[in-house]
Order: sequence, then structure tokens, then C-alpha cells
Amino acid sequence: MIPEYGRHIQEMIDSLLEIEDRDERTRQAKAVIAVMGNLNPLLRDTADFTHKLWDHLFIMSDFQLDVDSPYPLPTREDLAVKPERLEYPQSDISHKHYGKNITRVINRLKYEDLSMAEGEMRDVVRYLHGKSMEYNQEHPTLEMIAKDINNLSEGGINLDAEWLKNVEMGHKTASAHQKGGKHQQRTSRQPQKGARKGGQRHNSQK
Repeated sequence: MIPEYGRHIQEMIDSLLEIEDRDERTRQAKAVIAVMGNLNPLLRDTADFTHKLWDHLFIMSDFQLDVDSPYPLPTREDLAVKPERLEYPQSDISHKHYGKNITRVINRLKYEDLSMAEGEMRDVVRYLHGKSMEYNQEHPTLEMIAKDINNLSEGGINLDAEWLKNVEMGHKTASAHQKGGKHQQRTSRQPQKGARKGGQRHNSQK
């Protein structure tokens, strides 16, 4: 019944039920408890270790073992008690792939001036764009993202097309700048032809 103890311990406990003398049955039960404890020596110092062994003994006997136990006998009802159900806050999320926290951010931004919170709004657009790509496995248009922001803000935020174009241009400008920087780095590493030829003439003279 408890696989951790193995088949042999289960057979020992089954044999206890065949002993007619109660005192002898109790003595043998204590011996089985000692063997069960030896299987888990690292747990001997834990609280209620022996109590747990006796409970397991009765459970593995299907609550039919009649012996003198140093602890109260467990019952099926005690083990069948279910914990109380935890109450979790329930709330409807219209766009679950975006998450609840971003909805809170959008609801806060709808009460602020866009010119003052423009950077944060750009971050929101980029975040929703990335999450939408992960969920839908396709590139959404910024107009679609603006529509989702409008729905999440319950009509409180309306992003115009020109503003969205600036967000898109910001991505392209940054990537172009990074490519240009890499190109300049590669160019700076190339040695000048005159210097290489001069070095060759100097070596030939030696």
C-alpha cells in the first residue's frame, strides 16, 4: 500500500495479522517498526518520526492490525479529510497572451498625458508586439496593436497612425545605426595598403 517500504515489509505486516496472541503480535509489530525505521535512517531525527512509522504500519495493514500502539490509532476518516479549498481571485482577461500586469499599466496610462508618458507607451507597444508574435506566430501590424490597446483601455487610449509610424521608424533607425556601427568597426580593423607594403620592403632590406 505504501510502495516506498517495498514488498517484504508489506509481507511482514500481513504476517502480523495471522498471529493470534495479542502480546506476541505487539512484540512483532515493534520489530517491524524497527526495520521500517532502518530503511530511512536519515529521517530518525525529524519530529514525529516514530509516530509516522506507526501510522504507516496501520495503513499498510488496511487498519485491521490490533496491537498496543504508543500513539492514537489512525482511522480512514482521518486520512480522508480534504483540505479546505483556497479562494483564488478570479478575473476575466480579454487578451490572456498579454497578461494581467500589462492591462494594469495600460489602464494607468489612459489617465496620463501621452506626451509625458510617450516613452512608456512605446515600451507597451513593443511589448505587445513581441507577445503577439509569440502567441500568433506571425508579425502583427501596429494598427492591430493599437486596436488591442484601445480594447484593453476600454476606449481610453487611441493611438493615431502617425504616432505609430514613429514607433516603427524608431526600430528601423536603431537597427540601421547598429549596422552602420558594425560596418565602421570592420573598416577600422583593415590595415592600410601602404603600411603593409612598407613593412614588406623593410623586411626585404633586412
